Amino acid sequence: MPETIDFGSLTLRFLRDKHDTGGGLDMFEMTLSPEGRMPVPHYHEGWDETVYGLSGTATFTVGGETRDLTPGEALFIPRGVVHGFQNRSGATARCLCVLTPGVLGPEYFRELAALLRAGAPDPARAGEIMRRHGLIPAPPG
Repeated sequence: MPETIDFGSLTLRFLRDKHDTGGGLDMFEMTLSPEGRMPVPHYHEGWDETVYGLSGTATFTVGGETRDLTPGEALFIPRGVVHGFQNRSGATARCLCVLTPGVLGPEYFRELAALLRAGAPDPARAGEIMRRHGLIPAPPG
Protein backbone atom coordinates (compact mmCIF):
# COMPACT_ATOMS: atom_id res chain seq x y z
CA MET A 1 0.00 0.00 0.00
CA PRO A 2 1.52 3.38 -0.95
CA GLU A 3 2.52 5.72 1.86
CA THR A 4 2.09 9.49 1.59
CA ILE A 5 4.41 11.88 3.44
CA ASP A 6 3.31 15.53 3.47
CA PHE A 7 5.70 18.45 3.93
CA GLY A 8 3.13 21.13 3.08
CA SER A 9 4.42 22.47 -0.24
CA LEU A 10 5.91 19.07 -1.07
CA THR A 11 4.19 15.67 -0.91
CA LEU A 12 5.78 12.28 -1.52
CA ARG A 13 3.79 9.16 -2.28
CA PHE A 14 6.03 6.12 -1.87
CA LEU A 15 5.18 3.42 -4.39
CA ARG A 16 8.04 1.01 -3.61
CA ASP A 17 10.89 1.19 -1.14
CA LYS A 18 14.03 -0.57 -0.01
CA HIS A 19 12.00 -2.79 2.30
CA ASP A 20 9.84 -4.38 -0.39
CA THR A 21 12.44 -4.39 -3.19
CA GLY A 22 15.25 -6.03 -1.24
CA GLY A 23 17.27 -2.84 -1.56
CA GLY A 24 16.82 -2.67 -5.33
CA LEU A 25 15.22 0.77 -5.44
CA ASP A 26 13.11 3.42 -3.77
CA MET A 27 10.35 4.90 -5.96
CA PHE A 28 8.00 7.75 -5.11
CA GLU A 29 5.80 10.30 -6.80
CA MET A 30 6.65 13.86 -5.78
CA THR A 31 4.05 16.63 -5.95
CA LEU A 32 5.48 20.11 -5.67
CA SER A 33 3.17 23.07 -5.06
CA PRO A 34 3.84 26.43 -6.73
CA GLU A 35 6.83 28.06 -5.05
CA GLY A 36 7.67 24.76 -3.32
CA ARG A 37 11.33 23.78 -3.18
CA MET A 38 13.97 21.57 -1.65
CA PRO A 39 15.17 23.83 1.16
CA VAL A 40 18.77 22.59 1.21
CA PRO A 41 20.81 21.69 -1.87
CA HIS A 42 22.54 18.40 -1.15
CA TYR A 43 24.21 15.32 -2.56
CA HIS A 44 24.32 11.65 -1.68
CA GLU A 45 27.12 9.16 -2.16
CA GLY A 46 25.08 5.98 -1.68
CA TRP A 47 22.60 6.17 -4.57
CA ASP A 48 21.80 7.68 -7.96
CA GLU A 49 18.52 9.46 -8.62
CA THR A 50 16.41 9.49 -11.78
CA VAL A 51 13.49 11.92 -12.03
CA TYR A 52 10.76 11.69 -14.67
CA GLY A 53 8.37 14.60 -15.27
CA LEU A 54 4.68 13.66 -15.00
CA SER A 55 2.94 17.05 -15.06
CA GLY A 56 3.78 20.72 -14.68
CA THR A 57 7.31 22.09 -14.64
CA ALA A 58 9.89 21.72 -11.86
CA THR A 59 13.25 23.45 -12.08
CA PHE A 60 16.24 21.36 -11.05
CA THR A 61 19.78 22.57 -10.47
CA VAL A 62 22.25 19.71 -10.85
CA GLY A 63 25.98 20.29 -10.62
CA GLY A 64 25.45 24.03 -11.06
CA GLU A 65 23.35 23.69 -14.24
CA THR A 66 19.66 24.65 -14.16
CA ARG A 67 17.08 22.73 -16.16
CA ASP A 68 13.29 22.74 -16.36
CA LEU A 69 11.82 19.24 -16.13
CA THR A 70 8.55 18.95 -18.05
CA PRO A 71 6.21 15.97 -18.65
CA GLY A 72 7.89 13.13 -20.49
CA GLU A 73 11.43 14.28 -19.77
CA ALA A 74 13.90 12.45 -17.54
CA LEU A 75 16.79 13.76 -15.50
CA PHE A 76 19.63 11.65 -14.08
CA ILE A 77 21.40 12.82 -10.92
CA PRO A 78 24.57 10.81 -10.27
CA ARG A 79 25.70 10.17 -6.72
CA GLY A 80 28.07 12.84 -5.41
CA VAL A 81 26.55 15.67 -7.48
CA VAL A 82 24.99 18.63 -5.64
CA HIS A 83 21.37 19.22 -6.61
CA GLY A 84 18.15 20.88 -5.57
CA PHE A 85 14.81 21.79 -7.07
CA GLN A 86 12.01 24.31 -6.96
CA ASN A 87 8.72 25.07 -8.63
CA ARG A 88 8.70 28.56 -10.16
CA SER A 89 5.98 27.74 -12.68
CA GLY A 90 2.91 28.94 -10.78
CA ALA A 91 1.24 25.52 -11.18
CA THR A 92 1.60 22.20 -9.39
CA ALA A 93 4.36 19.92 -10.72
CA ARG A 94 4.56 16.14 -10.35
CA CYS A 95 7.56 13.87 -10.90
CA LEU A 96 8.37 10.20 -10.48
CA CYS A 97 11.63 9.72 -8.54
CA VAL A 98 13.63 6.50 -8.55
CA LEU A 99 16.64 6.03 -6.27
CA THR A 100 19.04 3.19 -7.07
CA PRO A 101 19.99 1.20 -5.18
CA GLY A 102 17.20 1.45 -2.63
CA VAL A 103 19.04 2.45 0.52
CA LEU A 104 17.12 5.54 1.70
CA GLY A 105 13.54 4.37 2.19
CA PRO A 106 10.77 6.55 3.63
CA GLU A 107 12.31 6.86 7.13
CA TYR A 108 14.32 10.00 6.31
CA PHE A 109 11.28 11.76 4.87
CA ARG A 110 9.07 10.76 7.83
CA GLU A 111 11.60 12.13 10.30
CA LEU A 112 12.16 15.39 8.44
CA ALA A 113 8.40 15.95 7.95
CA ALA A 114 7.87 15.44 11.70
CA LEU A 115 10.55 18.04 12.44
CA LEU A 116 8.89 20.56 10.11
CA ARG A 117 5.44 19.91 11.58
CA ALA A 118 6.82 20.59 15.07
CA GLY A 119 7.24 24.30 14.28
CA ALA A 120 10.08 26.52 13.13
CA PRO A 121 12.66 24.09 11.73
CA ASP A 122 16.04 23.93 13.42
CA PRO A 123 18.63 23.97 10.58
CA ALA A 124 21.22 22.16 12.71
CA ARG A 125 18.75 19.38 13.55
CA ALA A 126 17.63 19.13 9.90
CA GLY A 127 21.29 18.83 8.84
CA GLU A 128 21.86 16.10 11.40
CA ILE A 129 18.84 14.16 10.12
CA MET A 130 20.06 14.54 6.53
CA ARG A 131 23.59 13.33 7.31
CA ARG A 132 22.37 10.37 9.38
CA HIS A 133 20.35 9.17 6.38
CA GLY A 134 23.13 9.68 3.82
CA LEU A 135 22.28 13.14 2.43
CA ILE A 136 25.08 15.69 2.68
CA PRO A 137 24.02 19.36 2.76
CA ALA A 138 25.96 21.41 0.22
CA PRO A 139 28.25 24.09 1.64
CA PRO A 140 26.73 27.59 1.35
CA GLY A 141 27.82 29.65 -1.59
